[in-house]
Amino acid sequence: MPYITRSSLALALVLVTSGALAQSTPAPAATAAPAPSSPAKKELVQRVLKLQQSGIERLATAMTEEPAVVLVERASMMIAANVPKERQEAISKEIQTEVQKYLKDTVPQVRKSAQQLAPSTIGAVLENKFSEDELRQVVAVMESPAYAKYQELSGEMQQALQAKLVGDTRATVEPRVQALEKAVGARLKAATQAPAPAAKPAAPAKPAK
Repeated sequence: MPYITRSSLALALVLVTSGALAQSTPAPAATAAPAPSSPAKKELVQRVLKLQQSGIERLATAMTEEPAVVLVERASMMIAANVPKERQEAISKEIQTEVQKYLKDTVPQVRKSAQQLAPSTIGAVLENKFSEDELRQVVAVMESPAYAKYQELSGEMQQALQAKLVGDTRATVEPRVQALEKAVGARLKAATQAPAPAAKPAAPAKPAK
């Protein structure tokens, strides 16, 4: 299912940087030089990445699931409109089987890639943009019991909002999506069935001299 919150790391960084901004608001520098590195800083970056592992995996899973969710939604509308009622349930189950196969094969690969890319992407930003002291604050926030509890319950909170949101907006969204698909289909049909432009008549041959 698609996720509706940003990665957990973003929340931790917001908590830290907002606290720092509340204490002092220096004038922005024209060009910020990369923060100096050190073995201790590199170790802190690795701790952040380890603490953020579940968030990285959720992001990878959401990216992988999103196209499948869109496809299933479109297929459901097509089934309802074009498949005989007695066959709809069977076709839906067949599609769900294909989707589960796709997720089983693809999600682990995308998660693995995300974990491999994290040090050179998230890690690089952390090392270049944060001081060692700021990283210690980030780690302290992410290791706090309150934040751990928030992470643990974030999925439950997302599911609760998503369930209510779907129920609250279905009556509004579904007819509009169906109307949009009908309009797009009509335009495509008209375009593909439009007669080809008539060829220009050949110019009369010049009389022989």
